Amino acid sequence: MTRAAIALAIMLVAAPSSAGQLAGVTMPDEVSVAGKTLVLNGLGLREATALMVDVYVAGLYVEGRSTDAEPILSPSTGKRIVMKFLRSVGREKLAAAWTEGFEKNAGDKASTVAPGLATMNAAMDDVKKDDTIVLTFVPGAGTTVSVKGQDVAAIPGDDFQRVLFSVWLGPQPPNVSLRDGMLGRTASP
Repeated sequence: MTRAAIALAIMLVAAPSSAGQLAGVTMPDEVSVAGKTLVLNGLGLREATALMVDVYVAGLYVEGRSTDAEPILSPSTGKRIVMKFLRSVGREKLAAAWTEGFEKNAGDKASTVAPGLATMNAAMDDVKKDDTIVLTFVPGAGTTVSVKGQDVAAIPGDDFQRVLFSVWLGPQPPNVSLRDGMLGRTASP
């Protein structure tokens, strides 16, 4: 073996393989939430408008990987969505997007989850490129909304978490490719 081949082999063995990457955004393969390890299920890219403008990369963390949304949406399992923004988005546009997603996915739970949606929308702030929004559900504790590293809302309820996570994982996501990426159904570039 040549020195170059040996050096390459050492770099490959030593290189961290513990991260997912999409559109220049890297997310760790695992996070710790309330004493549990959640694993990166998949990454998806949110594209908006007819021009398919890249808005954010979303990573879905779960207790056990699945390509099926149903077990992930269960209130007995912890989960987290991390959105890393690729462009600036105003709070009004964020609130409008959450509201549209809830309207498309709430079904008969719309009135039940409306107070939680109002709390979440009121907690939003303008985000800039590289800012994050993190949505974390812990069974029995509810959903925590964090914007730019600060917890801004805590919303109780199993119905709320199901509708919230259905915005991305349900039958009417913002982009099918976003949902499929988060569910690990497509290979990340």
